[in-house]
Amino acid sequence: MSSVAMLSAAMMMVQRVASFVPKGGRMRATSSSLFSKTFMWRPSSLSSSSSRLMMATVAPTSETKSKKAEVTVEPPPKIQPLPTNDNDNELLCIRHSSAHVMAMAVQQVYPEAQVTIGPWIDNGFYYDFYFPETTSEETGETIPGRKLTDQDLKKVKKAMDKIVTKNYPITREEVTREEARSRIEALGEPFKLEILDSIKTEPITIYHIGEEWWDLCAGPHVESTGKIPKKALQLQSVAGAYWRGDEKREMLQRIYATAWKDPDQLKQYKKLLQEAKKRDHRMLGQKLNLFSIQEDAGGGLVFWHPKGSTVRRIVEDFWKQKHLDGGYDLVYTPHIANIDLWKTSGHFDFYKEDMFDQMQVENDQYQIKPMNCPFHCLMYKDELRSYRDLPIRWAELGTVYRYERSGTLHGLMRVRGFTQDDAHIYCLPSQLQEEIVAVLDLTEGILSRFGFDQYDVMLSTRPEKSVGGDEIWDAATVALKGALVAKGWDYSVDEGGGAFYGPKIDLKIRDAIGRQWQCSTVQCDFNLPDRFGLEYVDADTKKKQPIMVHRAIFGSVERFFGILIENTEGNFPLWMAPTQLKLLPVTDVVLDFCHEVAAEAKKKGIRIEVDRGSERLAKQIRNAEQARIPIMAVVGMKEMETKTLAVRSRKLGDLGSFAISDLIDELVQCSEAAVEMTTKGTTAEVEVEVEQEE
Repeated sequence: MSSVAMLSAAMMMVQRVASFVPKGGRMRATSSSLFSKTFMWRPSSLSSSSSRLMMATVAPTSETKSKKAEVTVEPPPKIQPLPTNDNDNELLCIRHSSAHVMAMAVQQVYPEAQVTIGPWIDNGFYYDFYFPETTSEETGETIPGRKLTDQDLKKVKKAMDKIVTKNYPITREEVTREEARSRIEALGEPFKLEILDSIKTEPITIYHIGEEWWDLCAGPHVESTGKIPKKALQLQSVAGAYWRGDEKREMLQRIYATAWKDPDQLKQYKKLLQEAKKRDHRMLGQKLNLFSIQEDAGGGLVFWHPKGSTVRRIVEDFWKQKHLDGGYDLVYTPHIANIDLWKTSGHFDFYKEDMFDQMQVENDQYQIKPMNCPFHCLMYKDELRSYRDLPIRWAELGTVYRYERSGTLHGLMRVRGFTQDDAHIYCLPSQLQEEIVAVLDLTEGILSRFGFDQYDVMLSTRPEKSVGGDEIWDAATVALKGALVAKGWDYSVDEGGGAFYGPKIDLKIRDAIGRQWQCSTVQCDFNLPDRFGLEYVDADTKKKQPIMVHRAIFGSVERFFGILIENTEGNFPLWMAPTQLKLLPVTDVVLDFCHEVAAEAKKKGIRIEVDRGSERLAKQIRNAEQARIPIMAVVGMKEMETKTLAVRSRKLGDLGSFAISDLIDELVQCSEAAVEMTTKGTTAEVEVEVEQEE
């Protein structure tokens, strides 16, 4: 084609576009039908002194489809489940022995170091060390205690590798308390003396690494240091920690480490850490404007922003409806109460360190509540109950406040004020198993809605110190086991791991990358009914004590929200997304039309936004995708004239053109069914930008 012909064709296209743009209208974008990539047409013979925005209408082809439009949300990487301390005793022994080896290595490299405690944790272990001040032999000056660095960790790891290579035997020794004290005093280890004083059982057990090093320990351990796979062991970081968690005591240095059975597991764990970093709820909460922790107001207190509040409201509304359908009554209780209530419940005596200080109200002391259960007990006691009234099921989204040290606070996972999805059931002994099954059914129904359908279940039985007689403990334990059998769930048993007031069932859920989260719990309580004198009149007219069941499904709304963010990487499903649909106007002329569409959608319950339109279309699309909005729609002149919308799914890409009412109805149906929108509309023409540059 000659340059004259090309210029003539281009001018005809400009005239065609001009006929669709009203006088005074402003065309900013590249497409009005689909999210199609604009291509640059630069006829070489056209004058470089002119610049035009030209639009051509063409049929969609592989050349004109947008790469951006084809971007979909990547599924989480396939990460093989890693063993845990709970299900792999060999791994637990490796971690425990590795902690001892690390302590030995630290004292070899830095002889002034004093050891304290070194437990295994979920993904490895840590050990706390105290580095006292020393005095220079040359100058007599006081030298501050050592501050460990990354370089120090390399030296420690090198010393650990040598200990592993030498394959020292790890042996157990039983000694008297007096002998243990004598040995500790000879070492000059004051923290070990405190640990010894805290051990209430006899005899005292000590574990040796060869003849080189020993520590107070109950085990278990591997047979020798050579059983530790040194290439599956990594020192990770150093953090500060107060001795016994008391800010008035010495500041210690804590070395965190991870240990696995082989290098492949360590590699897999590192991959998991990288994926978890991308999903960090603290980072995404800020990026998506969901919540904040305002330090000016105090640590551990959550501020729910409008978008986060929207998700919370959706979650809570679903929770409430499921409970109403399950035969629960919803209740509300105060945030504070007279201190006498907490003395009656026993919280003041046994839970005081985790409670905030009391406040003076006239001549009485009041306590901000750390728990909801005493309030429900008062309500139960408010009237005489008959056996015919039971079971009673009361549920409450009750905000509680607990004192957490600043060093333990962590985003939404560890806070000082949080909302428990609390419920209490008062029932007859004969009703217990049936009620537990119903709780497990409800738990399964709620958690599965949010995509959690893999559980690790633990039944915990009577500990050494407990309240209540053998008969009631045995009956309750049998009821819990029977409920699990009725559900057909596999479960583990933690013998002696129950609460002092009753046996319990705990559920850990697994997220998209295989991590476990403790959420749901079902606990029998023989303590509070006794303390509050709760009774019902049985069929024989005798007064008897009901069984009380504590249960929570989320655990806390805040923590569960954090888990949801990390499980979805901020890509909330359509039914839960704070904004379900965003309209992207191509020109200011269609803004009024966009707001009319938004008003119609809002009437049907759709959460919709209209972009301000101050950016080019490509930028609007990018902003909507970064905001994790599931559905977007371009609105141009053609859409306004035909009353349609060009729709794109963040997860599936372009879905085609929809009539406005059809799109709204589709979104309503998908939201109600809690499924993603997959229906495709008609194939629309694609308007492609042709632009000349100077």
